[in-house]
Amino acid sequence: MTGQRRLVILGGGLTGHSAALAARHNGYDGQITIVSDEPDLPYDRTPLSKAVLQGKRDPGELGFQPDGDYSRDEITILTSARAEVVDLGDRRVEVSNGDTLTYDDLLIATGARPVRLNNPGFDLTGVHYLRTISDASGIREELANAEKVVVIGAGFIGSEVAASARVLGKDVTMVDMADAPMSAALHPDITSVCAAIHQDHGVDLRMGSRVDELRGGARVEQAILADGTAIECDLVVVGVGVQPNVDLFLDSDLEIDNGIVTDEYCRTSIPNVHAAGDVARWYHPELKRRLRIEHFDNAGSQGTFAGKIIAGATDERFAPVPYFWSDQYDTNIQYAGFAPDDCDVIIRGNPDERTITAFYLDNGAICAAVTVNQAREFRSARRLVAARAEIAPETLRDPDTDIRKLSREYR
Repeated sequence: MTGQRRLVILGGGLTGHSAALAARHNGYDGQITIVSDEPDLPYDRTPLSKAVLQGKRDPGELGFQPDGDYSRDEITILTSARAEVVDLGDRRVEVSNGDTLTYDDLLIATGARPVRLNNPGFDLTGVHYLRTISDASGIREELANAEKVVVIGAGFIGSEVAASARVLGKDVTMVDMADAPMSAALHPDITSVCAAIHQDHGVDLRMGSRVDELRGGARVEQAILADGTAIECDLVVVGVGVQPNVDLFLDSDLEIDNGIVTDEYCRTSIPNVHAAGDVARWYHPELKRRLRIEHFDNAGSQGTFAGKIIAGATDERFAPVPYFWSDQYDTNIQYAGFAPDDCDVIIRGNPDERTITAFYLDNGAICAAVTVNQAREFRSARRLVAARAEIAPETLRDPDTDIRKLSREYR
C-alpha cells in the first residue's frame, strides 16, 4: 500500500470483516488492521445455533474467506488479541499481545456478549451460553450425551437452540418470563404461532416463568423455577439477550447509550472514530430514531457501509429496511421493517397450518411485515414495507389477493 493512513478495526466478526474489505475495495490505500479476541478468522455465526449444534456443519467451514487469506487485500488480522487500552486522544490502541497500534481512522465493531446470570448454581458444569465457535462446539459435544435440556430464554438464540436439541431427540424445556417465544420481536398473534410450532415438536414451554436456581453435584441436575417447580436436566443453555461491548470506552468522551451512539454515517461523537454492527446505536434518518440491531443482515450491511464511509467512497446515509430471519425445525421466519408498539396487525394465511404473512400498519402505512413459512411472499411484502404502501386492510387480509402482483406497483 502506498498510502500512509492507518485504519484499525476493533472486532473480528462480520462487521469488521465487511468493513475492512469495503474500505480496501473502495480506495482505502493505507494499512488496515483488524484486532479480534477470538482465535478464529472472521466467520458466520448464524449456523452455530442450528446446523453446527445439529452436526450438519463443521465449525471449520464457517469462515467468510474460504481460503482464510486476507493478504491479497493487504489486511492484517490479529487473532486471540484483545484491545486493552484505546487512547482516543493520541489515536493509539494497546493490544494484549504487546503490540501498540496507532491509527488515523478507528472503527469500533466490538459486537455484543451474552447476558450472564449469576443466580445460585449458574456456575455448575453443564451450563452454557452461545456466541462463539468455541461455545457451539462445547454445547454440541455435551448434547451428544445429554437427555434432558433446559433452555432459559425464548428469543432467537433460545428458540433455535431448543429446536436443534429437539431435532437431536432430546427432551427440551424452554423457560421465559414472556408469554410466548419471540415476544420481544413479534406481535402476540405471531408469537402464538411460534409457541404452537415448538409444541408441535414436543418442547415443554414454561412461559411466564423464570429459573431462580440451578442445582447439582458434579454438574447441573435440576432447574428450580420461581414457583418451586424442579425440572430435571443434564444440560442448560442460557439465551436471555446480549449487551454491547462498550467497556473499553466507558471512561472516554464517546457518547454511550445502550451502545456507541452514531449518526446516520456511522460517525461517533469523536472525529475519525466510527462504530457499526451490534455495538452501534445509530440514527435512522427515515425512521427518525436511534436503533441498535443485533442481527446478521445489519452487521454485514452496516460494516460495508462504514468501510465505504471511511474510504470516502459514499456520501449516502445508512437507512436500510431492518431485516432478520430465523430457522427453527422446518420453519422459516422472516421480518422486515420497524413497527411501533401501537401498530395494527393484519394476518393472512392459516395459523393452524403454521403458515402466515403479517403486515404491521402505522397510521395506514405498511411499516413492517413478517412471514412464517411464506418465503415466496416475503420479497413482495418487503417491497411494500420499503414503499410504506397504503393498502386497505381487507385487501391485505383477503387470501385471494396476490401479494406478489400487488407489490409490482411499488418497484
